[in-house]
Amino acid sequence: MARPAGVSAFPLPPAPLPLERFPAAPDLSRAIADWDRWLADERRASPHTRAAYGRDLAAFLDFLAVHRGGLPDLAALGGLAPVDFRSALANRARDGLGRSSSARFMSVLRGFFRFLDRRGLVHNATLAAVRAPKRTAPVPRALTQQDAAATLDLAGDLASARWQGKRDVALLTLLYGCGLRLGEALSLKRREAPVAAGTFAVTGKGGKTRMVPVLPAVATAIEDYLAECPHRLAADGPLFVGARGGPLHPRLVQGQMAKLRGLLGLQEGATPHALRHSFATHLLAGGADLRAIQELLGHASLSTTQRYTAVDAARLAAVYDAAHPRAKG
Repeated sequence: MARPAGVSAFPLPPAPLPLERFPAAPDLSRAIADWDRWLADERRASPHTRAAYGRDLAAFLDFLAVHRGGLPDLAALGGLAPVDFRSALANRARDGLGRSSSARFMSVLRGFFRFLDRRGLVHNATLAAVRAPKRTAPVPRALTQQDAAATLDLAGDLASARWQGKRDVALLTLLYGCGLRLGEALSLKRREAPVAAGTFAVTGKGGKTRMVPVLPAVATAIEDYLAECPHRLAADGPLFVGARGGPLHPRLVQGQMAKLRGLLGLQEGATPHALRHSFATHLLAGGADLRAIQELLGHASLSTTQRYTAVDAARLAAVYDAAHPRAKG
């Protein structure tokens, strides 16, 4: 569905949300600004999360501006019926958005309306009668142990300079050896570099800190990179830097993984994040406790970690089919 005239696409990243991108009356715009501040201050939501929430809310208001005619205000939100929310979902389905996106869209709307209700701005109980599409949790795509090893072995050969190759090996070894998210690894300061056995602190989603063991291979790869790096790294500056000494951009890392995919014939899902999935899957296959893996990954809920049992079950089924004498009937 086309946007109303004068309403442009929602930009990234918002800090704070640019209210001019929302088709809303002044009272609703003020409420959106308060909601954004609440997300940042109380929920400690990252700029990326706030951007995603903002895009979903902006899409809903775009729809309402056309569906109901005119800029939505607080009174208009209070008068919405279940059919209005269902029409918004149907509109997203026509635009080709999947169940997961639609489920998140409804989750954002419920959260926003709860915020308005708590502030005494809008009370609309009809949203509770609208069922969101059931979100199907994707099964993480992990590399095999052989493919993970080959990825780390080859990573150092793709860079244009020796030190950059050492950097790439250190970074990918950190993702696979410690189960870090790419953003977590790139946010590490030089003083936080895990260069010795023991544990080190990682700050993850929501500003939560967890302790992660340092494997000898990880410490060695980091030390090799630091010994070769030609830039003087300030203690409070980034650990991983680009060619000119500035923070390393995640797209460069993603591009290197794309090259590795092609050279090694890896699956399309072999991204930097797949190394984190591989860390968890290989630990589980080796007999690690699910609760321990949850702590290492920094998952708030065990149900998130339990996705890896599906990966391991699939692997065990494949082994059974290939090896058991009665598997073929």
